[in-house]
Amino acid sequence: MKSHTTSFIGEPLFTPAYLAKLIVPLIIEQFLAVTIGMADTVMVASSGEAAVSAISLVDSITLLIVQVFASFATGGAVVSSQYLGQKDNASANIAAKQLLILSIMVSLVLMTICLPLRSNIIKVIFGSIDADVMDNSVVYFLFILISIPFLAIYNSCAALFRSMGNSKVSLAVSVLMNIINIGGNGYFIFGLGLGVVGAGLATMLSRIIGALVMLVLISNRKNSIFVYKLWKFEWHFEMIKRILRIGVPNGIEGSVFQIGKLLVQGITASFGTVSLAANAIANSVGSFANIPGNALGLASITVIGQCVGGKQYDQAVHYSKKLLGFTYFAMGIIVVPVFFFAPQIVSIFNLSAEATVLASSVIKTCMVASILIWPTAFTVPNFLRAAGDAKYTMIVSMFSMWIFRVGMSYLLALYMGMGLMGVWYGMYIDWIFRSICFIIRFVRGKWKTKRVI
Repeated sequence: MKSHTTSFIGEPLFTPAYLAKLIVPLIIEQFLAVTIGMADTVMVASSGEAAVSAISLVDSITLLIVQVFASFATGGAVVSSQYLGQKDNASANIAAKQLLILSIMVSLVLMTICLPLRSNIIKVIFGSIDADVMDNSVVYFLFILISIPFLAIYNSCAALFRSMGNSKVSLAVSVLMNIINIGGNGYFIFGLGLGVVGAGLATMLSRIIGALVMLVLISNRKNSIFVYKLWKFEWHFEMIKRILRIGVPNGIEGSVFQIGKLLVQGITASFGTVSLAANAIANSVGSFANIPGNALGLASITVIGQCVGGKQYDQAVHYSKKLLGFTYFAMGIIVVPVFFFAPQIVSIFNLSAEATVLASSVIKTCMVASILIWPTAFTVPNFLRAAGDAKYTMIVSMFSMWIFRVGMSYLLALYMGMGLMGVWYGMYIDWIFRSICFIIRFVRGKWKTKRVI
């Protein structure tokens, strides 16, 4: 990579052109990832609010399951990136294969456990919900669970390509998956009238094909990281430990985060189908504002990971500030129009008048909170994880989730009678606390003392 002028001493590791080639495809990919969920929601809306609510509930549970093996992908990506920063490609290849083996094994176990218990899982988490919502949820959950191992493979391979600085591959495969998912939705939902069954089938097929394509691409020996002899089981305990050193804290953090969200979702479910539907739409639309932040978080694993692996801490600080600044700028481009056109956007989902008004109000508050505090609450901790400081982010996230998001949701939504809006205000308070903790940690520089490899 060619050098460019900058304020720190030493040759820069990444040019602006390199960063653009890494980040822009990631933003597009994150946009497409969000649209897969939204496509299911929008296209199944023709089957009624019960179907929309069912997909929302199942997606909430799925996020908890996916978080477990997604954390391994993060751990593998951090380890691989730091090895690439040390110019040790051989060790990066070993880490890549161990990541794939670990992700497949864990996802298969989770799928096997959850399949026969899916109706019980829904009942335990959400309690008493309308019968038609329950029936739709159980059916949709079946297809999503079957697709989980394939999603695990896709996520692991995508993380490895990002570690190489190649985000175009995961973007191309994501485009393919979106085409299959949306086309499948059109055929199964509108053509055959299958409702949530059609939405589940389309999502499952898109993930299966995406995983198979990724496996072929990651086995190419021309890559700086490649996985050879996929069929041959190998277990390198020391490498697994390195991955788990990041993956376990990240997995615990993410799982607790999703459990907290599910508890809060349970509060929302108690307000009835109108609040459930409004919350589902607000979550779908609100997630668009987070697209740049999520993309920059993924990019930081590559950029900050390679800086730390090469012991270039001044460059790690420089690029962290640069990535954070870009996050604010890019999120602003999305937040402003969504804020002003919230009612028109919500109207696309064909909800009842009451649900439409409620969803619009929630979205507007979400846009304000997103541009002010989301980046420091969720992009900055990715900088810390990339450096190996995963335990700190885990502790802060767990504390903040239970005390603020869950605790304040109960206080504001139930005891103070604020309903769905109280749930969202509790979440914003959680974001503020996280931001304060992560900014202090980054500025003090304790993350520079952490070691992964």
